[in-house]
Amino acid sequence: MSLAGPVMRLVNGLRQRLLALRKPLTLGVRVLVRDEAGRVLLVRHSYIAGWHMPGGGVSKGESASDAGLRELREEAGILADGPLRVLSFHARLRPWASDHVVVLEAVRWTGTPKPDGLEIVEAAFFPPDALPPDVNRATLRRLAEILEGREAAEHW
Repeated sequence: MSLAGPVMRLVNGLRQRLLALRKPLTLGVRVLVRDEAGRVLLVRHSYIAGWHMPGGGVSKGESASDAGLRELREEAGILADGPLRVLSFHARLRPWASDHVVVLEAVRWTGTPKPDGLEIVEAAFFPPDALPPDVNRATLRRLAEILEGREAAEHW
């Protein structure tokens, strides 16, 4: 039995509590990657439920595109030629934090999805019409906006 999932859930929970004390304004990224067949790359974390587009927080001194490039490499082993293309911008407002998420697209990339085994336990391409049943709801909304040409919602 691996301790990675429980340890990562504990770390994430502690991070959320620390953020609650500080009430910060944060910026995150999610990256759309499509293969030549039009399938989309999704990752499954060890500490939160469901499948998501790869992504994470933007660090101090880092651009959103640089964060997206880093997160793709760290979470899925994908190397993208940057800069990434901005698709949409969303607010994720909660009582303890004001998060904003930039959805980016990696148009040119190389590699085969390879999860790190600690934070990310699975990374794979899926046809848009055959996504796993437990895709995160916000991820489903973003994919529908992008793939069906819908207007992007203001809120995550």
